[in-house]
Amino acid sequence: MSDKVTMAFEPNGILLALSDILPVKQRPKTVKKSRKYQLIAASIREIGFVEPPVVARQKGKSRKFLLLDGHLRIEVLKDLEIEKVICLVSTDDEAFTYNKRINRLATVQEHKMILTAIEGGVPEDRIARTLDVNIQSIRAKRQLLDGICPEAAELLKDKHCPLNTFGSLKKMDPMRQVEVAELMIAMNNYSVSYSKALLAATPQKQLSDPGKPKNFKGVSPEEIARMEREMANLQSEMKLIEDSYGPDHLNLVLACGYLVSILSNSEVERYMGQHHGEILGEFRKITEAASIGSDQIG
Repeated sequence: MSDKVTMAFEPNGILLALSDILPVKQRPKTVKKSRKYQLIAASIREIGFVEPPVVARQKGKSRKFLLLDGHLRIEVLKDLEIEKVICLVSTDDEAFTYNKRINRLATVQEHKMILTAIEGGVPEDRIARTLDVNIQSIRAKRQLLDGICPEAAELLKDKHCPLNTFGSLKKMDPMRQVEVAELMIAMNNYSVSYSKALLAATPQKQLSDPGKPKNFKGVSPEEIARMEREMANLQSEMKLIEDSYGPDHLNLVLACGYLVSILSNSEVERYMGQHHGEILGEFRKITEAASIGSDQIG
């Protein structure tokens, strides 16, 4: 293998006329009404161009470039009647979607970004204009972790949780916040409705204000009490599963391996076929399922 590292981009950006940039996909006319388009337009108007488009040189045409990433940004520039833009030039002309390589900001990360901007002297109203949201939304995101314990915040730091999910967490004590964060991660469900259900199933003594009764529209106190009991049972069962999962999985792997070795012996397989046909059929199903699982992992 070669020890050389191939650069993904040319070392310097290049100033291009928009007329020399050819899109590799067409956007519907309705895209200009989308939230994403409006957000990009607001950001460019307020703070200028931050992320340059990615282009590749078109073979055989020295001054024409294929647009690999940044179609919406180019559309915004056209609407603003800007004729030229600095682009990154990719050394690979494959028009794959660069956005698939990007991890979008999680809610907690966005909160920290806003805090950093405010601490750096950027006014809240300017941040709101840049993100094309109202100032109340910026304040809510700034105060996102007020009342959230550090352990729960750490668990959710890279998760895309709605703001109101954190609102439900704030009504619980720190220990319960951690339990609920772990439940949401285990279920891969961070929705507001799920967080409210977990809040409803939280015992009164685990609320941040135990003296304040839980009131949920359309849910009686008896139903809330039943939810609390069922949630306690569910958490107990999940804990048992967590404790036994490792040994159980190891035992199953060993058992499957043992069955495979047995069935690979033609004499044993012939004997079982003659005297224990039903058991042999079940053994074959197990080994086939194990084989399919290992192929998928590989």
